[in-house]
Amino acid sequence: MDKITKSEKREIIDNFANAIGDAKRPGPKPAKTVIDFRTELADGYEREIWHVPIDLLRYRKDNGRICSDVESYEKYYGKLDEKSQKAQKIIRDFLREKDPEKTEELMRSIRHAGQREPAIITCDGFLINGNRRKVVLEMLKDDGFKTMKVVILPDKDDPGSEPTLLEIEKIENRYQLQSDGKAEYSNFDKALSIRRKIELGMSLREQLKDDPVYASLEKKEFEKAAKNIENNYLNPLKCVDRYLLHLKRDGFYKTIATGLGDREGRWQAFLDYYNNVYKQLIDSKKRIKLGVKEDEVGHIEDVAFKIIRKREFPDLPKVHKIMRDLPKWLSNKDAKKQLLKLRDIDVKLPKKDCLDENGDEHDERTKDKIWGRKYATVMVRQVKKAKHAYEYKKEKETPITLLKTALKKLDHENMDPTALSSEDYPIAIRLASDIQKRADELEGDFYYYHKNPKKSS
Repeated sequence: MDKITKSEKREIIDNFANAIGDAKRPGPKPAKTVIDFRTELADGYEREIWHVPIDLLRYRKDNGRICSDVESYEKYYGKLDEKSQKAQKIIRDFLREKDPEKTEELMRSIRHAGQREPAIITCDGFLINGNRRKVVLEMLKDDGFKTMKVVILPDKDDPGSEPTLLEIEKIENRYQLQSDGKAEYSNFDKALSIRRKIELGMSLREQLKDDPVYASLEKKEFEKAAKNIENNYLNPLKCVDRYLLHLKRDGFYKTIATGLGDREGRWQAFLDYYNNVYKQLIDSKKRIKLGVKEDEVGHIEDVAFKIIRKREFPDLPKVHKIMRDLPKWLSNKDAKKQLLKLRDIDVKLPKKDCLDENGDEHDERTKDKIWGRKYATVMVRQVKKAKHAYEYKKEKETPITLLKTALKKLDHENMDPTALSSEDYPIAIRLASDIQKRADELEGDFYYYHKNPKKSS
């Protein structure tokens, strides 16, 4: 995607703008407000609050709250044209289904006290914030809620001219974290929204500077916060993209999560996969310590993706917790061997399994369930075997067996100081010193608990 520049203006649809201009009315009590647009907040510049018929207002598909829905739909069916009634209905349905509980909460609030905060719209009626409020007002239309309070951004002939595409992104970013009766973003949609803004020319750090939570941080803390966003949103999203590409369904984000309360969602599993597994696989030192060869990395990711796709494992932890345990299992040779047997499972379903009884193709989520049932026996068996192999070794490795193994290594015939090269002696001296310190600590601990047996219970 080409980056948006400050000079790129959003195209204004003149007949839509004329309809807004003809229909807007001041409220019973004319009011003004200051919005976070350009320097208007700092300058205290006030704009009129208008009442506009809700039928003239339109949803924007570039709404961070529904990123996953829009991207998935466009992969299936092609681009959504915001100007069409069909696209408007589709976007409205996305918003209604995203978080029904929050929608109901907002509806009760508006029914009781009316719309408190004005929405922000382009001069031709597209909502920058307030999309969910329009959904609710449409639901309450028969109760007399026929207009919406809005602040209208300038047209091309107004002072300052119409906003650029980047300025619209900035407004959406500044208002997206306000909760006041609005539905919060799911972490997955937040990740997609952050990345979309980066692709449109608004860097991660620019986005964070718009957020009062981060804006006042010192440089070191600010950079730490930016790194956390990368590790908890952007990098796990890259894993999601590799997973979808692995399944040959790139862009079908609704198979990952549909909203805050999605019980079948997989986002948390990808978050834990990235932070607990993938970061170790791409770090050569950590990978070697884990006992994973470089040519095994792709196989391990394939296995992890299959486990995430299966999602449900009876008598085992939830899939995101399995991702947290995976490094321990991989460090055990026998457990890793059991896991790598999952490479033989085909990620592709036979054509007959992709069709329902009427011959229509199942959606991708349904395919995941069918695939999970098809390979349930072997997948559950191998994951359980890996877990048991790790736990068996853990049970065998008591302090006594570990001490005996350590002593045996130290007494090994190859432990010959004369066999070292001169540059290795400083390393050997440091390691021997560390071993001695640890041995002294353990001796002290064992003696203490020997003399105070009740303390060890």
